[in-house]
Amino acid sequence: MATQKTTLIPAQATHPGILIKDEIDATQDLNQRTLAKELGVLPSFLNEIIKGKRPITADIAILLEKALGISADYWMKFQSQYEIDKARVKQKNIKKLRNIEIWSIIKDYVPVRYFKKHNYLIDELETDIKAVKKIYDVETVDDLITLFSKNKFAYYRKSEKLKIDDKNMFAWSSLAQYEAKKQQANTFNFDNLAQLRINLNNIFYDNSDTINRVQTLMNQFGIKMLFIDKLEKTPIDGFSFWSDRNPVIALTLRHNRIDNFAFTVMHEIGHIDLHLRNDRDKKFMDLTKKQSIEKCEKEADSYAQESLISSIIWQDILDNHLPLNDDKIIALGNKHRINPAILLGRVCYEIDYYGMKTVIDKKLK
Repeated sequence: MATQKTTLIPAQATHPGILIKDEIDATQDLNQRTLAKELGVLPSFLNEIIKGKRPITADIAILLEKALGISADYWMKFQSQYEIDKARVKQKNIKKLRNIEIWSIIKDYVPVRYFKKHNYLIDELETDIKAVKKIYDVETVDDLITLFSKNKFAYYRKSEKLKIDDKNMFAWSSLAQYEAKKQQANTFNFDNLAQLRINLNNIFYDNSDTINRVQTLMNQFGIKMLFIDKLEKTPIDGFSFWSDRNPVIALTLRHNRIDNFAFTVMHEIGHIDLHLRNDRDKKFMDLTKKQSIEKCEKEADSYAQESLISSIIWQDILDNHLPLNDDKIIALGNKHRINPAILLGRVCYEIDYYGMKTVIDKKLK
């Protein structure tokens, strides 16, 4: 198969008149007036050719061949290349202006600084426009605008308590879906989710190299797991959806806490198990401090709670171990192989123990 050659377009087309000037400058006792006389043309006519204001015709090419010893074919090829280059430069400039117009629109819908910081954009207009279209999976800027309007309220609920930047939310969710397509994972099977939750709880209990171990485990079980840095006013904890044949969980790691991380992971697995099982077109974006008033969110919350601390263990705590303190929580955590910070988080949430002083380490490690 023949290799397609790349056409190099000069910044500026070079008129063959420049070669006439070079020959005059390099030849002793030759100037424009003398050469014009030899060619049988007015000096002003020759000067216009040298300045690129007139083309070299076939007749002039023959005269130059006789006067300068450079073949007429060469002059005609030079002139022809000039015309081609001039046309290509014109088209290039038209395209450049069009790209500037496109970019001015894109900036209203895309967090350019964020994408530059994370090396998705390189400050080259044509390349960056292609990158944006690829990330957002659109063909045109009109498609980008339409998709933005369509998805503005698709994945998350508005809340008066949360300051949300629609452009940044759109960017984050689009980037998560773009990155998910690039990631590989094993074959997914719903029947393996029970074992996955057991393995995850063991990792949470150890809380050592937790993020890497969880991501590796999830991929082994066929779930693509992504970590996408949050943008300003994007209070996202997790995002779950399908990518090809695999479910995906994307997280921001907004909070560097083992209890928050563990709950969010289990919450998103809940969406996969309960809600994405029979509908692969759904997407669930979960926001921090949301009020779980929707049925699916309540179900995912309950799924996460039961996965981390079974209802039997929790009822035993309520019946036999109140009031709680650090020593009791640590002892119960070790007894049931539940990270004490996860147990403490549940206690604070369920029994409103937020004012309880504690030395339990909540840091995600």
